[in-house]
Amino acid sequence: MKYDGERENSLTATTTTTTASKTDTRPFAAFEWMLAGRYLRARRKEGFISVIAGFSFVGIMLGVATLIIVMAVMNGFRAQLFDKILGLNGHAVVYKHHEKGPLEEYTDLARKLEAMPGVLKAIPLVEGQVLYSSPLQALGGFVRGMTEQGIKSLPLVANNVIHGTLENFDGQDGVAVGTRLAQSLGLKHGDSIFIINPRGSTTPFGVVPRQRSYRIQAIFEMGMSEYDRTMVFMPMRIAQSFLSRGNAADVIEVMTTAPEGIDTLISQMRSTLGTDYGFTSWRQRNMTFFTVLEVERMVMFIILSLIILVAALNIISGMMMLVKDKSRDIAVLRTMGATKNAMMRVFLITGASIGVLGTAAGFVLGVVFCWRINDIKDFLQWATGTTIMDPTVYYLTRLPVLIDPKETLGIVLMAIVLTLLATIYPSWRASKLDPVEVLRYE
Repeated sequence: MKYDGERENSLTATTTTTTASKTDTRPFAAFEWMLAGRYLRARRKEGFISVIAGFSFVGIMLGVATLIIVMAVMNGFRAQLFDKILGLNGHAVVYKHHEKGPLEEYTDLARKLEAMPGVLKAIPLVEGQVLYSSPLQALGGFVRGMTEQGIKSLPLVANNVIHGTLENFDGQDGVAVGTRLAQSLGLKHGDSIFIINPRGSTTPFGVVPRQRSYRIQAIFEMGMSEYDRTMVFMPMRIAQSFLSRGNAADVIEVMTTAPEGIDTLISQMRSTLGTDYGFTSWRQRNMTFFTVLEVERMVMFIILSLIILVAALNIISGMMMLVKDKSRDIAVLRTMGATKNAMMRVFLITGASIGVLGTAAGFVLGVVFCWRINDIKDFLQWATGTTIMDPTVYYLTRLPVLIDPKETLGIVLMAIVLTLLATIYPSWRASKLDPVEVLRYE
């Protein structure tokens, strides 16, 4: 007992003397990095700790990569759908209030709208719901009547004609149909498509559907199966007659230079055209659709962020085990002159290295995966013999990817911050170890 008391007094005196004389080293000095590197390269007896660190590294890498990939794909879907929906439907719609009569002055109105700053194009059109028929089957869809100038001003249609031509569209008695509609009806370029308008002529016996066949002048593929399967474009004069519009248009669709600022432009159009006309923006027409996309995007971000959080918790458990295993080393280093802050920085470097390296690896993996995602999809389809993204079910024919630099930077910073926070408590515990208590029974 005397010996133990003398030994304890000796250790206490040594520690007190050393602590009184030592001063904190330069933050993140070379020896701190050296110690952290040795702890990361665990020896055989510390293999279990190394396995936990490896799982933490892999978890952070996969979490960051998954977040980057999923958010890039969702951004790509949103951008593609945005471009295709607005590329066909316009950024604003101008219509005449029903009590003010039909929109017969659409030519002058379109010219007045195109003269306004910020307006690219004003396209008058008529539109109606119809039934398409062929010897193979019958399908429902929409007929859109436009002038040749109007349909050529839609790059989504004009630049994607795969059969036939849109030249002399106004002067011919033909229509342009989507490729998936033609395939479903078993028709090709030059064939006739039978179109039925259920709201036809009014007779003493009721409304008689109007039906007529038209030659397929052009076949287009917009890359959005919903439109390619339902849309038919018809010359304006023929559509007015077929849909019983007389000399009037239904609406005027306005293309602008800045879709995000459409509300301001609508205010200017309202003050210019007066109260006879109503206005609808692309936000109002597609509010539910884009709101659902945004909510889904946010929920996916939160859910996938949990992968990084779980990996960060693995860092905490691994670091706590490492601190416990290295407690004797910490005590010896403290008695040799290392300060509490130095010990804390050593374990901060150890844990942060796992997080930073895992984040960097996840970033590279995510970007490379996004870069080759369609090749990977094609390979998986070939290897499994299945269709991963069936274009007849989904709106788009290819898997779109759009990496947002700011969003990706936010993911990287979030992962680094979470891993740094995960190392604080174990590092603080390491700095609070009492050398006397640790070495008392050594």
